[in-house]
This record gives sequence, structure tokens and C-alpha cells, in this order.
Amino acid sequence: MSECLTECKALVTPSTRNGHRVFSYTLESHTAAAFAIMNELRLERQLCDVTLRVRYRDLEAVDFVAHKVVLASSSPVFRAMFTNGLKECGMELVPIEGIHPKVMNRLIEFAYTASISVGEKCVIHVMNGAVMYQIDSVVKACCDFLVQQLDPSNAIGIGSFAEQIGCTELHQKAREYIYMNFSQVATQEEFFNLTHCQLVTLISRDELNVRCESEVFRACEAWAQLQSLDWDPQCKDYLAQIFQDLTLHKPTKVNSCRTPKVPQLIYTAGGYFRQSLSYLEAYNPCTGSWLRLADLQMPRSGLAACVISGLFYAVGGRNNAPDGNMDSNSLDCYNPMNNCWLPCAAMSVPRNRIGVGVIDCMIYAVGGSHGCIHHNSVERYDPERDQWQLVAPMLTRRIGVGVAVINRLLYAVGGFDGTSRLSSCECYNPERDEWKTMASMYTVRSGAGVCALGNHIFVMGGYDGTNQLNSVERYSVETDTWSFVASMRHRRSALGVTALHGRVYVLGGYDGSTFLDSVECYDPEKDAWSEVTHMTSGRSGVGVAVTMEPCQKDPPQCPTAEREIDGASQHNQQKHSLL
Repeated sequence: MSECLTECKALVTPSTRNGHRVFSYTLESHTAAAFAIMNELRLERQLCDVTLRVRYRDLEAVDFVAHKVVLASSSPVFRAMFTNGLKECGMELVPIEGIHPKVMNRLIEFAYTASISVGEKCVIHVMNGAVMYQIDSVVKACCDFLVQQLDPSNAIGIGSFAEQIGCTELHQKAREYIYMNFSQVATQEEFFNLTHCQLVTLISRDELNVRCESEVFRACEAWAQLQSLDWDPQCKDYLAQIFQDLTLHKPTKVNSCRTPKVPQLIYTAGGYFRQSLSYLEAYNPCTGSWLRLADLQMPRSGLAACVISGLFYAVGGRNNAPDGNMDSNSLDCYNPMNNCWLPCAAMSVPRNRIGVGVIDCMIYAVGGSHGCIHHNSVERYDPERDQWQLVAPMLTRRIGVGVAVINRLLYAVGGFDGTSRLSSCECYNPERDEWKTMASMYTVRSGAGVCALGNHIFVMGGYDGTNQLNSVERYSVETDTWSFVASMRHRRSALGVTALHGRVYVLGGYDGSTFLDSVECYDPEKDAWSEVTHMTSGRSGVGVAVTMEPCQKDPPQCPTAEREIDGASQHNQQKHSLL
């Protein structure tokens, strides 16, 4: 009794009203206690005023007794059923269709206890029932649970279910997951069960997070191979036309680029300042910030870089060191998922001041030098096999050559043949394994920055044998003609260059007296350059390419080939850890 009085006193709030002493008293546990008693009465079938007879498909009907007021308090549907003059108002036995008895039992229990436990096998059914009876708190709980369960194998199905029941939040979360993880989703059974209309709708989304449009094409190709196209000759003809256009290297008309939500950063590897460098840094154009990442395992300048399936490759170059110089035949692979480098198979010869391009997910290493030898040889690397293979040599020996790929054709631009700086340009066709001469630039250039943007090749700066250049030429693959565009703000040779978000970025280089740290950006719509940032130090001869933001910012202790397995196996393990 004393304990009860102590509790009551603790809850009493005295006050004065109109000169009289009054108190207010609240028992916070009353609601829970009252509902617990009502649930006991339900289980004992006492004071119940309604029986729900639940019939689901061919199952035998199941009766549930309850109190109308409790059901009405938790569900707007039951409240309308029992209070708005509907026929159920006066009925003691109410027939219920379209919901499984086990689901109804859990919803009734929730009305009395404010608690529900749902497993992954039945959450869809419980959520569907909660939507039917507008029990929003249960719908929200099921939605949150399903969001946590999203994976590549079920995201399409969950999204379709959410759309059917009108659950906007879950539908949006599922779609975002599908867009973000398209490459994994596209290998699952649900993807291959999409109708052609659903497939077209999905691959048309700008939000699709793909590293290369070839991922989308390969997914569609796999989908088509599992369908019977006999019933849709237009679809078959359309796909055949795509294959033909790719084989014939026809120019593509791109109306817009995808905007994946994973930030894309500009990576710069190696370079030269007093000696070759081992730096790997990444620049985020959206934030203006730089990240210092895991160093190259060997300092290199005069290297080239490219990206395949999100992995950053550093190719060739030279280690200029105080104790001697050594040209490199190395190929090293950086994985942004673990911030780690691993070696791949080496090229057949060292290649300093090399150019590289990517066709069909294979790296083409073009030209470069080994000591006094100026290469016209070209070799191709297959990441799946970790192997290099020689292809047709160029028509001209070229070091300091710029390389770009458009419509599956590889262009080698400018360079130095051992005697003269070059203005010439030649083009490699992988189907024919042959090179042919294209229109020459207006200016001779070696060590220029070269990149593709749309159906144009941009060539920036370089060295003409007398001066470093700031002029820029643009090549049209459709007309085989060159034209000048706006010049850079700084003269640069041995500069790094890449394209991102429809703009061209040039990094560092040498202006004839200084190793530059400045980064300029070219906007083709405005035909104008602007200085956007500075590297952490001046340097030339860097390898530059674009890929995803790294997941791990601190350089780890990377395993070496001696401590671990052979380079080919390391590379394949690393590749699959990203994909």
C-alpha cells in the first residue's frame, strides 16, 4: 500500500484553481494495461461484438472474434465499416475476402498489442494486408524491412510489388537500388523475365549507374538471347542494325549522357618533377577536393592510363631516378574498392611516352620508346586472360603519341618518329587489323594531350620542336577534317588529359621553363577554357583517366606477388571483387 501511495504521489501535480487546491493525475501505463486486458477478453471470447469470417481462395474459412472498437481504432477501413452506416455496422458475422487468415490474425494481434513479428517469407503478404486495411504503421515497418532486404536477385520483384500496391516509398527505393546496381541486377533471373517494354524503360533511365555503355548493351544482348524473337521481327531487325553499326564503326548520335550517382573522379598517376613520381591522386570536380591514394609500386613518368570496368590501369612509362633511368613494360591495376595496386602481365617491350586506348574492354598500347628505339608496334591486352598480343604495327614510328577511340576505331595522333615532330594521324580498324592514314593536323605536335568527346577528337598543346604550345585542334570523324578551337590559358607539353561530364580537363605539363600544377577545363558549348584547380605539386608526363570514387581512402598494405599468388590470379581476383 505504501509503495502504491508513493507512486501515486509521484504522479500527482498540485495546483490552485479559483482559490481551491486541485490536483491532476495521469497513469501513463493505463493505455497499455487496458489493451492488454482487452486482448485477454478477446482470447477468452468475452465481450466480443464481431466475428470476422476470413476466406482466402480455396482455403477453408477461419473465424476471428474481436471488438469492433479495437479494430476501428487501428484501421480506417474497419472504422468506416463499423461506423459509417454500412451494412457491416449491424452485423455480428462479417465475411472477409482477399486476405490470408494468417495475415488477418497478425493484423488483429497488432490492433490489440501494437506489436507484430514478420519473417522474410511472409512480409509481402503482411504488407499487402496492411495496405488493404490502411494500417500505415505496419506498412511502413514492412517497407523498411524490404528496403534492407534489397539485393540484385529480388530488387525488380520488390519494385514491381511496391508499384502494384501503390507504395511509393518502397517503389522509389527499389528503383534506386536497381539503377545503382544495374550490372549485378542484369545477371539475375528477374531481369531476364522483364517484358521488352519494361526492359526499354529500364535501360532508358539516365540514372543507370554503369561504368561504360557496353555494360548496358551486353545486358540487352543476353536478355535477347534468352527470348524468342520470332514473334517480334522488328526487335530482331533493330538489334541486327545495332550490331552492324558497331561493326561498321558508324558515328553515334548521343542526345544525353547518363548521370550515375556514384561520384566520378579524375585520377592522375605518376609524373615527373626532378625525378619520376609514384603519386596516385584523384580530383573531384564537384567538390574541388583532392585525395592522396595508394602509391604506384614503382615511380613512373611518361606513362598512360585507362579504365576498364571501373579498374584503373597504369601502362608503361619510365623511371627517371638519380641512380639511373629505366623504361617500363609494366601494366599495373588499381582497384578503387580497396585502394590497392596489383601487377598484371607485362608488355612485350618497354614503352616510354606511350599512348593507350580501349576497344571492346581491351587495352591497346601504342608506340613509345625503349632507349633509342622508337616503336611503331602496337599490342593489345585482354584483362580476362591477363595476356598481351601483338596487332598490326602503325604506319609511322611514334613516341609522345596521343591516342583516342571513337566508334570502336583507334586514332594515333602526332608524336615524334626519332627525327621529326609529326602532324600526321592514322586510324586502326580492329576487324581488319590494319591502319590507314587520316587527315593531318595543322600543327606538328609531340607530347600533346589527346582525348575523345562525342564524335570529335581534341588535341591540346604539345611541343613543335621549338616551343611548347597552347593551341587546340579538333578533329571530326564524320568529315575527316581538323579545325582550331579556343587555346588553353597555358602552354603545355607532356600534359595529362581526360573528358568528364561533357568537358575536357588538362592537368600539369611543362611550359618550357616550369612544371605546371594548374588544371584547366574546356567547355565545348562556350568554346572557352577556365582554370579550375591546382594539383598538389607541379609535374609532367602523368597518366590520367576517370573512374568511380574510391571506397577506402587510406593506403593499405598491398600484398606483393612474392608474398601472394601469381600476377594473373591476383588481377582476376581483384577484377571480380569489383564486379
